[in-house]
Amino acid sequence: MALVEPVMTTEPYASARRVFWIVDDGSSHRGKKAIDRLTKAFPNAVMLHTPVHTSWTNQIEIFFSIVQRKVVSPNDFTDIQVRDRLRAFEDRYNTAVQPFQWRFTTSDLDDLLARLNQHTTADRHQESSIALAA
Repeated sequence: MALVEPVMTTEPYASARRVFWIVDDGSSHRGKKAIDRLTKAFPNAVMLHTPVHTSWTNQIEIFFSIVQRKVVSPNDFTDIQVRDRLRAFEDRYNTAVQPFQWRFTTSDLDDLLARLNQHTTADRHQESSIALAA
């Protein structure tokens, strides 16, 4: 929220119909509590999560996890052996690695925006109905 507040209180974001916050699966913005905290403070803010394991930090963590399991465990060898094992792993890994292929298309984005519009419209209709009933 330390980053969100200065952005959301500044134009054009303060008066925008919707402002999308695209976040990874970090613990500070994971789950319904984080979404509720954001929308309570800024009703025009919409939190969107990237797929799990797609942020660059997650990719680094995954890579080092692989290195830990495949190269440095067990850890009962000399420094020279570690260096040689890391270099051999790097050569082997670089020949097998494939670039990530993003599958989220503009059509997928259009579908997501349409669903968000339906959800927002339904919420506003429900709020109006409650207000009229009161």
